[in-house]
Amino acid sequence: MRVLVVGGGIAGLAAARRLEALLPEAEVVVVERDLVVGGKIRTERVDGFVIEAAPDSFLSRKERGVGLCEELGIAGQLVGRRPGHERTFVRRGGELHPLPAGLTGMIPTDLDALRGSALLSPEGRARLAAEIDVPPAPGLDDESLASFVTRRLGREAYEVLVEPLLAGIFGGDGSQLSLAATFPQLRRIELEHGSLIRGLLAQPAPTSDLPPFVTLRPGMDALVDALVARLERTTLATGTRARSVSRSASGFDVHVEGGEPLAAAAVVLATPAFATAELVADLDPALAAAHAEIRYSSSAIVTLAFRAGDVSHPLDGYGYVVPRVEASDVLACTWTSQKWQGRAPEGAVLVRVYAGRSGMRDVTLEPDDALLALARDELARLAIGAEPILTRVQRWSLGMPQYVLGHPERLARIETMLAAHPGLAVAGAAYRGVGIPDCIRSGEAAAESVARSLAGVPV
Repeated sequence: MRVLVVGGGIAGLAAARRLEALLPEAEVVVVERDLVVGGKIRTERVDGFVIEAAPDSFLSRKERGVGLCEELGIAGQLVGRRPGHERTFVRRGGELHPLPAGLTGMIPTDLDALRGSALLSPEGRARLAAEIDVPPAPGLDDESLASFVTRRLGREAYEVLVEPLLAGIFGGDGSQLSLAATFPQLRRIELEHGSLIRGLLAQPAPTSDLPPFVTLRPGMDALVDALVARLERTTLATGTRARSVSRSASGFDVHVEGGEPLAAAAVVLATPAFATAELVADLDPALAAAHAEIRYSSSAIVTLAFRAGDVSHPLDGYGYVVPRVEASDVLACTWTSQKWQGRAPEGAVLVRVYAGRSGMRDVTLEPDDALLALARDELARLAIGAEPILTRVQRWSLGMPQYVLGHPERLARIETMLAAHPGLAVAGAAYRGVGIPDCIRSGEAAAESVARSLAGVPV
């Protein structure tokens, strides 16, 4: 029995590992168009610097990230952010304002801390404090994140505090993002407690011994390396581009560029939604159309290193976020060597500038020198004008799915259509979470789905 996994990112690799456990007699083949697996998890090491191409950490409270590390024997390599640099800032104009204490997720709950913050005007602080008396909205209809947060906390709190934080997660436009698909717990809290602030303060304190965000000491690719090393019956067919999926007498055929079709009893598509749409276009046009509806945004990450003596700014925190109302292509700047231990050699600093907003220009179309100029102009606001000793530019064209209004209903339609194709499953960031633990969970769930189908158990 052969099972094919199309897509060698973390979701596809997690699916392969779970398939090996569930189907001990099966051959698993991962078909990946790139020459390496890991997707966006890529780490470069040069001259003592550790440079991440995309994600630099994941949430520890989402269990499948830490859980997989434990199962792979690398949990001892998990580390939290460096103590002593806990602050994060919001840039407004040329000034950095510390995020106030008491943020629960993205929502401010410490009103005393807000009184000492210059981020909000007195009117904005008063409106936020009045949230406790704002009645819940009736009805069960979904609404945008911007609408919900503005309704609860006021326009200023949304634009200055919440929007830049959610943009850092989704790279999206809060006026388009679905509350039900991104933060459904906020609506539940509103309905149960009548107030976000009151409800969040009533939540039990986290019990985990781990810090909220963790990375791997050698770099994020240590997760990919450990996962690949533990695969026993999986073939990694890298440099192979899948073109389409069709039905066959034995299950499915996956048609690949420049080769014979690959026969399989079952298939997991761990590809971006637009790629999945192309793969199933002939098999099921309606399923393809539903995937094509899932929007994506593009972004670029510019990494720069400097001699510490050339940087006069204290870099006394983890970095800062930039609200959309600043009308900047830049979403955030991370002071990487302040945030994580061992990311730069002694006497050097490493920073990352994130650019690209949903609904604005596509920065990935810009040449390297233009993106470097954008990043250096941003850093000039911090009086960092020295010549960098190292630069890297990473483009992620159509790299982030956008859970816009209607996303939950779209997922329900996709699930219904998949039920008509036993042995076919989908996985990845396009569905129920964009973080590394979400993608791991998605890949494992897809493997479980096709294993049940092969066993004759209704999905």
